[in-house]
Amino acid sequence: MSTHTYDDENYDAVSGTGWIGFAAVVMFAVGFFRIISAISYFANSAKVNNLTNGLFSGHTWGWGLWDLLIAAAALFAGSSLLAGGGFGRVVAYIWAVLVIVQSFTVMNIAPWYAAFSIILASLVIYGLASSPRSAER
Repeated sequence: MSTHTYDDENYDAVSGTGWIGFAAVVMFAVGFFRIISAISYFANSAKVNNLTNGLFSGHTWGWGLWDLLIAAAALFAGSSLLAGGGFGRVVAYIWAVLVIVQSFTVMNIAPWYAAFSIILASLVIYGLASSPRSAER
């Protein structure tokens, strides 16, 4: 049985904090959810809430395009973060800002959904900001 010892500075720089992985998993989960949501918007589904007071009024195609934009950004950022790309961090920050802005636009329609989205996007921002760039590979 052998015991490995790590120098604290080198171990932190190599292993990271796990926040990048968390952010990538959130990106994938939200991306796939938003694709499903966009399909229901394009189908003009009756399962969609009444969005007439929202940003795109009752035009569900506008909400569908918005969801596809957020899904594409999320999937690209998640795959880039897992690959260690620095550009994925930038896209993830942009994604988080878009989600927060959208959450404020639907706050009067779906307050719990909006609050949860703001919290999730804030956790992604915190995770990206608190993890060192040297932790990416």
